[in-house]
Amino acid sequence: MRELVCAVDDLTPGQAHAAVVEGRNVAMIRLQDGTIHAVEDSCSHGSVALSEGEVSGCFVECWLHGSRFDVTTGAPATPPATAAVAVYRVEIEGDDVYVDSATPTNF
Repeated sequence: MRELVCAVDDLTPGQAHAAVVEGRNVAMIRLQDGTIHAVEDSCSHGSVALSEGEVSGCFVECWLHGSRFDVTTGAPATPPATAAVAVYRVEIEGDDVYVDSATPTNF
């Protein structure tokens, strides 16, 4: 099941934003190239909100310990995190952003 999360223009390129989708905390990330991604909003190492982290390229960094996650795959790129975060399917219809958090695309 998918849920309307926001409008495309609500997401600033190069920043992460917090959202709740079907009861799950999700970090919405719009990259500089305009693509939009949705990942679990909790670092797999320290349970810190990734939506509060910095975005660089296709990575979001946990502000507490510096783990970086690829927003396209959920894979950790730097320690101390060793486990991936869930990645959810994003669909754009017109100006609306929908996320399906029922089934992560990388698990």
